[in-house]
Amino acid sequence: MAMVAGEASGDLLAGLLLAGLRQRWPSLRAGGIGGPRMAAQGFDAWWPSDRLAVRGYVEVLRHYRGISRIREALAQRLLQDPPEAFIGVDAPDFNLGLEARLKSAGVPTVHFVCPSVWAWRGSRVRRLADSADHVLCLFPFEPPLLSGHGVAATYVGHPLADAIPLEPPRAAARAALGLPQTGRVVALLPGSRRSEIQYIAPSLLQAARLMQQRDRELRFVLPVAPGLRPLVEPLAASSGVEGLQLLDGRSHEALAACDLTLIASGTATLEAALFKRPMVIAYRMHPLTWMLMKRMAYQPWFGLPNILARDFLVPELIQEACTPHALADAGMAWLDDAARVVALAERFTDIHLQLRRDTARCATDAIAQVLGR
Repeated sequence: MAMVAGEASGDLLAGLLLAGLRQRWPSLRAGGIGGPRMAAQGFDAWWPSDRLAVRGYVEVLRHYRGISRIREALAQRLLQDPPEAFIGVDAPDFNLGLEARLKSAGVPTVHFVCPSVWAWRGSRVRRLADSADHVLCLFPFEPPLLSGHGVAATYVGHPLADAIPLEPPRAAARAALGLPQTGRVVALLPGSRRSEIQYIAPSLLQAARLMQQRDRELRFVLPVAPGLRPLVEPLAASSGVEGLQLLDGRSHEALAACDLTLIASGTATLEAALFKRPMVIAYRMHPLTWMLMKRMAYQPWFGLPNILARDFLVPELIQEACTPHALADAGMAWLDDAARVVALAERFTDIHLQLRRDTARCATDAIAQVLGR
């Protein structure tokens, strides 16, 4: 079997899926593009997933030639030695074109994670129909939407909802990170891409400094994605945030341990919701990318928790609104309102229960049907 997962969130989802696939088919061999979580399941990564960790039109253009060469080399390898199936995990701009070529050559293709056609770039649903024999959907409203366009799909729930406990292990996480059991902790999650460190991390760190000026007892932790320490360490050193603790990954422990997170929009916001943590969602990108993207948006929400709730459960500070002072104000508002935090946790528990579906089993059942056809 061949798989492609781009960036850290795709590697996380693919690693959880691979665990289910190996449980069903113990002798499974899988290779392609992946990261450390996939490698832990015995995946043979011909290229690392972080080679695809690029977001935004301007950023993609800078890396277009390198990414195109990888996709062409991978396509030729898979066409010469066809796998029993190909699973593209997220990364639609990379995977859908590759899936279309493989599908036309007779390779069964599965796309795991429905592209957010309900949020923006709805035209991609036509590409999806041409590329994937079956789509594994994380959210319950997606299969009916796709079926209207002739795309076969199955709601499998979100694997993170199975992996993250309903009651977050706060005390154990604090002990594992060497944090005191008392006192308030804020997790800073600027993202796992280089462009996110460039555009988002400085605002989060400046916001942390402002929050610490208001409450000297606040402690901050910042999980750093693999390979990004050289970018993060100089920013952290010059931030003026006292006692800032950089972590090598360990974002789940940081979310379990914290009382609040300032967090980049993306899959991590869903993880924070599953950990029942109040958050302030932040995002900045290249101005040209932002101009193009905001014109294609179909709904008022950016963050996954808000999209799932169809309500502004948590603040979203995007582009020009993503300033250190605004982030600090929104963060302190959570810390100063215990009743609001309790009410939010109840809403997040409802989302958690909705997304719990034993994703590995549901996904492998759907993949087995595709292979059977």
